[in-house]
Amino acid sequence: MKTFNYHTAKDVKEASKLASSNSAYLAGGMTTIPSMKLGLASYKDIIDIKGIKSLSGIKISRKSVKIGSTTKHAEVANSKDVKKAIPSLAALAEGIGDAQVRNRGTIGGSIANNDPSADYPSACIALNAIIHTNNRKIDADKFFKGTFETALKSGEIIEAIEFSIPEKSNYQKYPNPASRYAIVGVYVAKHKDGVNVGVTGAKSCVYNDKNIAKTLSNNFSSSAISNVNVSSSGMNSDIHASAEYRANMIKVFAKKAVEAC
Repeated sequence: MKTFNYHTAKDVKEASKLASSNSAYLAGGMTTIPSMKLGLASYKDIIDIKGIKSLSGIKISRKSVKIGSTTKHAEVANSKDVKKAIPSLAALAEGIGDAQVRNRGTIGGSIANNDPSADYPSACIALNAIIHTNNRKIDADKFFKGTFETALKSGEIIEAIEFSIPEKSNYQKYPNPASRYAIVGVYVAKHKDGVNVGVTGAKSCVYNDKNIAKTLSNNFSSSAISNVNVSSSGMNSDIHASAEYRANMIKVFAKKAVEAC
């Protein structure tokens, strides 16, 4: 691991000022620290933001659940308020990694990292999330750009993620048996104005399967999904699953999600 300057920011303003073209924010560090240890990433400055109180916590309103970026997965999973407002979101958090990861990793870190197999990005897509930064608000469908790529600009900090409360929702995934990352994960959410189907693990970036979403908007039943064609073109293919297998699993887990709603 190369040497770097370590900073502890007392608030968002200070953290933003400390940022440079070769810096990284640190909260849980579930990806940043291993990447640095393995020599996959190096930074001149590491800015610790986990002590900034304004970035942590859960707020529930009539229409949304707003979660501070440094809120840990375990806090989301165990929140009675989240379980009541969006039970599927709490269940998703409970299925992330292991106990150590859930008690250290943060929701903002997961979303900012945008691993193609991460769980939270699918929730953002399915639940019409708005990502609040220190400069602006970004709709989830415009936030995730590609593999480990987001709309965040240099030095921009995620302050909170605001999820719309759906009429019905459920998340189902086929987890990697070692990491519990999603080989395929499907988050179905029925809103007043239609259905979203957030898919993770299948392609290079999370996406909304609009064909399944359109079908479910017309007929919210698992049987309706049988007639939807999910192409394997552009799907990931690796030692865990072929592109064709992933395409089929999207339909399988979309059905499971609808049945569990």
